[in-house]
Amino acid sequence: MQPAGRVVAVTGANRGIGRAIAMAFARQGAHLALLDLTFDQTSTQTEDTSPRETRTACYPCDVCNETQVMAAFQQIAADFGRLDVLINNAGITRDALLVKVEDGLVSRRMSLEQWQSVIDINLTGTFLCGREAAAQMIRFGNGGVIINISSISREGNVGQTNYSASKAAVAAMSVVWAKELARYGLRAASIAPGMTRTDMIATMKTEALDRMARAVPLQRLADVEEIARAAVFIVENDYFTGRCIEVDGGLRL
Repeated sequence: MQPAGRVVAVTGANRGIGRAIAMAFARQGAHLALLDLTFDQTSTQTEDTSPRETRTACYPCDVCNETQVMAAFQQIAADFGRLDVLINNAGITRDALLVKVEDGLVSRRMSLEQWQSVIDINLTGTFLCGREAAAQMIRFGNGGVIINISSISREGNVGQTNYSASKAAVAAMSVVWAKELARYGLRAASIAPGMTRTDMIATMKTEALDRMARAVPLQRLADVEEIARAAVFIVENDYFTGRCIEVDGGLRL
């Protein structure tokens, strides 16, 4: 599938990896349907290198609210008259040890709120958006691609019981969807970024960033544009489905 003229929906599109993916598809001539809780004033601005005839629309949406998700995708279908690609990118972290032990005693536990908030957004949100996007793609009959953003942490990372579980699950859902939806001309895949230089990470102290980079065989963090290029590759390669692309610089947790 060539991105030019296609409608690409991106969740968590306001910043970071989501925004980089949106901009990468804009440069390829795709129309953008951007979903996020809120949008800043730069959200609808595409780069000067994107074709002038491309359209961008923003849809405020809580991805773990079923009513809002259904309404957003119905509106995207009405506004654009088609839907070709969904990038399920919205996600959060609420890191904590399962149990913290001090002086031989359990002093703290990962709270149910820490667990549930991550599962709600990262997993339930991915499920809801994937379901609604698939329904619209099947209705339009033009085929389509769903890409779930997983993480290197899907293999299990200390302090991330909630996040690791959610990211392992979205990678597994991609395999299931690839099998279930192929008959309708839909493909599904996932991307597992490693340590990536997002806005949040960029605010960390230089010493901490250096320690993170030294753990990576390539000795640096990924740029968000490198993750975005993986998404473009999946869309353009019509034989890629049911697999996860790892963009982690060779790091293994």
